[in-house]
Amino acid sequence: MTDDDAGGRPRSSGRPRDRRDYIELGSDTDEQGRRAARASDGAERRRSGDIGGAFDDEPERDRRESREDGRQDTRQRNRREAGRDDGGHPEEDGQRRSRQDEEPHRKEGSGKPNGDGASDKEQGTGKDQGKDQGKDQDAERRRKRRPIVYGIAAVVVVLMIGGGLYFWLTTRGKASTDDAYTDGNIVSIAPQVAGQVVTLDVTDNQFVHRGDPLFHIDPRQYLYRQEQAQGQLDSNKAQIANQTLGVQIARKNFPAALSLAQANLASAKANLALQQANYDRQKSLPKLATTQQDVDTTAANYQQAKAQVEQAEARVIQATPVQQNIGQSEQQLDQLEGQAEQAKGQLDQAVLNVEWSVVRAPQDGWVTKRNVNAGDYLTAGQQVMSLVTTDVWVTANFKETELDGMRPGQQVTMTVDAYPNLDLHGHVDSIQRGSGSKFSAFPAENATGNFIKIVQRVPVKIVIDSGLRKDEPLPLGISVEPTVMLK
Repeated sequence: MTDDDAGGRPRSSGRPRDRRDYIELGSDTDEQGRRAARASDGAERRRSGDIGGAFDDEPERDRRESREDGRQDTRQRNRREAGRDDGGHPEEDGQRRSRQDEEPHRKEGSGKPNGDGASDKEQGTGKDQGKDQGKDQDAERRRKRRPIVYGIAAVVVVLMIGGGLYFWLTTRGKASTDDAYTDGNIVSIAPQVAGQVVTLDVTDNQFVHRGDPLFHIDPRQYLYRQEQAQGQLDSNKAQIANQTLGVQIARKNFPAALSLAQANLASAKANLALQQANYDRQKSLPKLATTQQDVDTTAANYQQAKAQVEQAEARVIQATPVQQNIGQSEQQLDQLEGQAEQAKGQLDQAVLNVEWSVVRAPQDGWVTKRNVNAGDYLTAGQQVMSLVTTDVWVTANFKETELDGMRPGQQVTMTVDAYPNLDLHGHVDSIQRGSGSKFSAFPAENATGNFIKIVQRVPVKIVIDSGLRKDEPLPLGISVEPTVMLK
């Protein structure tokens, strides 16, 4: 059986007229189900001989029904969301059901050509109602979220106030800086004699004790010089021994020689007196009582005796400076002894050179920056490696505005960037008497040109008292953050 629709055209009696009512009452059937229903409806119309104007109006009707179904789905979703937000008020649900019940009847009576305008007007009214409901729902959601936003803002303000109070309490009476690093003594190792390295006894970053050999230089040339110096010293010692005996002999011979000269002078004077007496006697005799030969003989003997006296006096004068002669011998002994001391010094230098051919560690520490290997030829004073000693402290460059109240002896806590779990404790040892810029290679000339005030930093030496670990080495130059307890 067929029924006439609102436009006077026959409709198939097999079409499910309650399909639209089912969708409008809140069915959960999806879009694919609706499309399948429309497709089956169209197929029934074609099978029942639905031709002419009804067949021509079928696509337009399907498009209107599709748009109406989309609007109904949108309204249903909005109603469901509003029902979840509002808690599902019974009065509003009843109004929605009544409007849904009235909607199919309006659509059934709008099949006339002039019914499209009424349908569009009802669709516009539904759109306005959906917009109003959406605005009300947004306002309701904002109203419900407002206490949460206020609570979050209050928590943030409390946290900021608490953080500021904590920062003030933790930094009050303290001075801290991140411009700090570990410092220590670095000993430069250089040979004191030249030569070729024959053996290398250490490697990089090795810990050595004082006196441990670092490397050996070929000692043969220094051993030869040592033997040569030893021979020269032995020769000088022999000369000293000989001269010592000469001094002892001189101390006896020179006084004896003076005595002998004085005795010879006395004998010569006695002989002179005798010869003068003989000569005077011969001259006093008459010529007949003596001969001219006797007179000449006595005269010659007299002159000879005078010459002997003069010769003996000269020998006495020559032998008189006894102490001077002894002193001269002693000076020769001293000269030989000086030569022996010089030879001994050369021997000591040679022995020292042999000892220096083995370069040893001057202090306990770690070998660093090694640039020497076996076979290298080194000159005296050439730096070949460095030795970092076990003495480690912290040099902190505080701002000049942070030095107020800082005194030697104040306690310091330190954290090391390389070892976050290392907790070091120490004390302020001293404050440098000058800023870092004052001791730079090119200090600032503030008395010339324009001047811009720049906050200066002053190095502060901090000695580590506790917290170091043997299994965690503390290299020099790593970053440290010290905190000085000013009060």
